[in-house]
Amino acid sequence: MGLAERLGQVSGASAAQVAGVEVNVEHRLGAREQFKRDVHARLVERLGSQLYSADLDRAALQDAVFDVIQEAVKGDEESLSSTERSRLVQEIIDDILGLGPLEPLLRDSSITEIMVNGYDHVYVERRGRIEPTNVRFVNERHLREIIDRIVSRVGRRVDEASPMVDARLPDGSRVNAVIRPVAVDGSSLTIRKFAREIMGVEDLIALGTMTPKSLQFLRDCVVGRRNILISGGTGSGKTTTLNVLSSFIPEDQRIVTIEDAAELQLEQPHVVRLESRPANIEGAGAISIRDLVRNSLRMRPDRIIIGEVRDAAALDMLQAMNTGHDGSLSTVHANSPRDALSRIETMVLMAGLDLPIRVIREQIVSAIDLVVHQMRLRDGSRHVMQIAEVVGMDGDVILMDDIFEFEFDEAHGMQPRGTLLPTGIVPGFLGELRDRGVDVDPGLFQR
Repeated sequence: MGLAERLGQVSGASAAQVAGVEVNVEHRLGAREQFKRDVHARLVERLGSQLYSADLDRAALQDAVFDVIQEAVKGDEESLSSTERSRLVQEIIDDILGLGPLEPLLRDSSITEIMVNGYDHVYVERRGRIEPTNVRFVNERHLREIIDRIVSRVGRRVDEASPMVDARLPDGSRVNAVIRPVAVDGSSLTIRKFAREIMGVEDLIALGTMTPKSLQFLRDCVVGRRNILISGGTGSGKTTTLNVLSSFIPEDQRIVTIEDAAELQLEQPHVVRLESRPANIEGAGAISIRDLVRNSLRMRPDRIIIGEVRDAAALDMLQAMNTGHDGSLSTVHANSPRDALSRIETMVLMAGLDLPIRVIREQIVSAIDLVVHQMRLRDGSRHVMQIAEVVGMDGDVILMDDIFEFEFDEAHGMQPRGTLLPTGIVPGFLGELRDRGVDVDPGLFQR
């Protein structure tokens, strides 16, 4: 009997031996999927509950899968080429230990984001542009199995009572999942991949995100303990810029990082990383960014880095910046530097304190020295558009000066090109930097 005929058969004996272990018996198109299912059943028969053990070594599983495939095609050695067998081994391992059809996308270093709009529509982001893929799940149930596998690893659940969930993959990639009834057309899954390679100063210059002058100025500001807020939209590169600026912090200082999902990759030796925690299944045990900011003040930090401020934690951040924790860094979603300060103001009001607007703005002016605003342009490139100094107040209005500003080069027509150039305005805090032993080159502000 040839392989093609054997692939249409699934051992009845194995079905009885895998009681209590879920095996996907949905009808799948093609002999390839039927064969994978047969191999999976044989694996369960051979390894039993060990197949799903967290202690199962990936190399051992790979050997077992290969042996089972060899058994399945015994007597018909020409049916599968060595390349085909290797591919089948990888796909079966991905289904058992990984995220099934998404695994090749996760391994592709050129992909920064994966977007699943239902089981049969998968998109990715490459170099800032969204494009469709030919990746498909078998059906809605298959997609739900993958979602459940992700969220269960971090002690979360997703069901009709709680149809939205945030989670994190073991490599640090951020995951958001939404299922029916909230997701009308079927389950949706979004994965923001964790950057395995740390981008540095040279990378930002090579990509045109910043210029050598602007980076030197920001380096001086970080060393001189200026409080810096990085603003921008989703996917504009705020976290990457935050990571680069954090690398300028001297190694002899104690750094406490606070994030929703740990993404920062600091290379200094004295770093304490804190991560917020959602409520458990019973709705208890949540630890917010605000809780972590307040606790960090008791940890003797030299620098506090907040991955993103998005709620009442803004009040605690301002308090930290105003009470001796100079040189703090954070990011915020906003459309411009001025909008970033307005958002901070709004988030302070979320703390529930009846503070006058003028008092909040005075706190902002006293706490934040610089706003670095970043954008992703229509060609997918990411650029710092403005570096603005928070100068003071005129009445109830916060005053800001653009130290660097992005100027578009009209010669490139529809392709948005340009350079981040100094405006000629010299920051007012250079004297304070000098007092801290940082001499800023005046030439940085000349065009």
